[in-house]
Formats: sequence, C-alpha cells, structure tokens
Amino acid sequence: VQLQASGGGLVQAGGSLRLSCAASGRAVRQYTLGWFRQRSGKEREFVANIAGVGGTSLYEDSVKGRFTISRDNHMNTFSLQMNNLKPEDTAVYYCAVDEGWLGQRADDYEYWGQGTKVTVSS
Repeated sequence: VQLQASGGGLVQAGGSLRLSCAASGRAVRQYTLGWFRQRSGKEREFVANIAGVGGTSLYEDSVKGRFTISRDNHMNTFSLQMNNLKPEDTAVYYCAVDEGWLGQRADDYEYWGQGTKVTVSS
C-alpha cells in the first residue's frame, strides 16, 4: 500500500484545514486508517483513526470535537477535517494504515504516507 498525504498549509488560529490521504496499490476498505502527528522535538503521536468495519472512530483527547476523520472506500481515500485549529496543532501530519483493529500506537501501523505540514499561527 502506498499513501499520499496532502492538504497541509498555514492557517490562523481558529481556522480549518482538511487533510487527505490517497491509498494505492491495494484497497484499504477493510483496514483501520489513522492519522498521526509529530510536533517539533516530540515523538509521533496518535490523532485519530477509523475502523474498516462499522466505522468506529477514536480521537486523541485534545482534538475531540474539533477534528473529524472520514473515509471514502469507493475512492480509496480518507480525510481529516480539522476545525478550530490551535497553535499547538502545528505539526507534520502522517496518514497510516493498520491491518489490525483501531491501533493507537505508531507500531500498530504497517504503511505510512510521507507527511504533510500544518502550521497554525496565533
């Protein structure tokens, strides 16, 4: 599976961005799809994921109510809608695929995109 992330950029605090991830090489509809981020000097951290069956989604506490993960199995893509962005959301965001179930650790994910940078100014 190859993943291509896009949609990052510079936005003011309170603004919105939509990140997208396009998968190729294999259909990912049965897999858990996730987003992680890595802030400067920090380890990669879980942001959100969505299950391949049933659509259950999980979010890191600081993004609950602001971020929404979704998937389009027909297009083999998934997205992260980010609203009410805060300066602490500034990071490189990575999309990833987990062949297991709703993993929240980076080690759970077998496939990774290249990352897209999000900068939120105050």
